[in-house]
Amino acid sequence: MCYLSREQKPKKGKKDRNKRIKRSKAKTLRVSSDIRLKLGHKALSEEEVFMGRRKVEIKLIENKSSRQVTFSKRRTGLIEKARQLSVLCESSVAVLVVSASGKLYNSSSGDNMTNIIDRYEIQHAGELRSLDLAEKTRIYLPHNELLESVKSNLEESNVDNVSVDSLISLEDQLETALSATRARKTELKMEFVKMLQEKEELLRQENLVLASQIGKTNGGRENNSPENSSGINPPETLPLLK
Repeated sequence: MCYLSREQKPKKGKKDRNKRIKRSKAKTLRVSSDIRLKLGHKALSEEEVFMGRRKVEIKLIENKSSRQVTFSKRRTGLIEKARQLSVLCESSVAVLVVSASGKLYNSSSGDNMTNIIDRYEIQHAGELRSLDLAEKTRIYLPHNELLESVKSNLEESNVDNVSVDSLISLEDQLETALSATRARKTELKMEFVKMLQEKEELLRQENLVLASQIGKTNGGRENNSPENSSGINPPETLPLLK
């Protein structure tokens, strides 16, 4: 049997390499087209496949089955990204996803979901109260109409006809109006305090400028005094004889 040395082995030419590249491209194009057709998308041409990544238009997927498949895949990818963020950065991550049908999916990494939500509520308690108060204020009656409602419901002629549910609703609206009034009062007080602080800072700056100007003026007067202008010190007085 005759063996060829490394130098004697026939080299593969450019034609063979080009054939392999074409077969690989054809296979990639076929797989890509099959996947897109299964998802309900239009198949891409060879130029679109091999031109690299292109910007995908984000819009609602009309096909329901394709939408469900995409939702499942994207949800899984989102949860995996959250897990990676938690592991890489030693952070606590919570993910809440609600599907179009109303089904809730949740996942947490680094800490359990309850602890993460509790920490969020503690940190943003003021914002959550403000949002809740604003929502109630928007839904309930304006203050003047609320006062008229209280007067009409609590008149002696109507008080016996008012139901418990109506009184509970009226009480809730009164508490909301009172909370809104207190919040507005606190806001006005804070604005007034801030205005006073700004005025105080302005006066302090003006005092510093005046003190600097006075110091410069006094320094100029001392330099221009007769004693200092001649350069001769005044004679010392002799002590009085006893």
